[in-house]
Amino acid sequence: MLRAGGPAVAVLSYAERPVLDLHAQRLVLGPRGLAARLHFPSWYRRGSGPLPVLVDPYGGAALQRVTAELDWRVLLSQWFAEQGFAVLTTDGRGTPGRGPDWEREVYGDLLGPVLDDQVTALHEAARLHPDLDLGRVAVRGWSFGGALAAVAVLRRPDVFHAAVAGAGVADQRLYAAHWRERFLGHPDAFPQRYDACNLLLDAPRLTRPLLLIHGLTDPNVPAVNTLRLSEALRAARLPHELLLLPGTGHQPIGSTLTGQLLDRQVRFLRRHLDIGPTQEPTGHPVRRPS
Repeated sequence: MLRAGGPAVAVLSYAERPVLDLHAQRLVLGPRGLAARLHFPSWYRRGSGPLPVLVDPYGGAALQRVTAELDWRVLLSQWFAEQGFAVLTTDGRGTPGRGPDWEREVYGDLLGPVLDDQVTALHEAARLHPDLDLGRVAVRGWSFGGALAAVAVLRRPDVFHAAVAGAGVADQRLYAAHWRERFLGHPDAFPQRYDACNLLLDAPRLTRPLLLIHGLTDPNVPAVNTLRLSEALRAARLPHELLLLPGTGHQPIGSTLTGQLLDRQVRFLRRHLDIGPTQEPTGHPVRRPS
């Protein structure tokens, strides 16, 4: 409504209505007051049975996921919920919006505190919502979230049972120096910090299913990160899945490619969390992307 010294005037919105309606709750979790959003399938009713959990964070600097904005990331989380998951998104230490001290919590260690916050948020959300099945927990992410997803199954297989890691930085020395040195210092001066965030060194610890995805023309996170992580896993004789996308940059673009990529992720997660076909109350299978 607009009011300029006269009667109120209605302003019409011609924004396209999303195909999906949100079925999500805003939560504040744990002693750190972690901002989180928990999505449920539209057809789900509290107490109707356990739901597998998909942890769906970004978790890194310069991007909040838990805001009032209705963007494509929020709708994507809801889409995954419609496939039969409770989807949890949490902004932990290092994310913007809570002041410089909060952002500096990850100085010297980009992954450790962030992973701890995701675990805390998961357990706190399950305490509030006993329907969440902590025996079937997956994690997915892209970019920083991709590295976070990979490190989650590498370091906390007791919590996370499968992971989809897209376009993640496996070795911080293979990323933009001006950005990484802002958090870790110069690699020659602080090699131990870079080693602590090096997924290649964690690779021999893999005991859970892991799907790695990367666009081969990614100008932001070079694909060599995922290629070297896959090679480290292969050298350790550890099975994993690798999906390379020729001609694709940092974010997959195009309705056909996006649909195929989402379908691949859902099939991977269903298979490794032992989830059967999801049914709506009407008995019709949940729609997948074409």
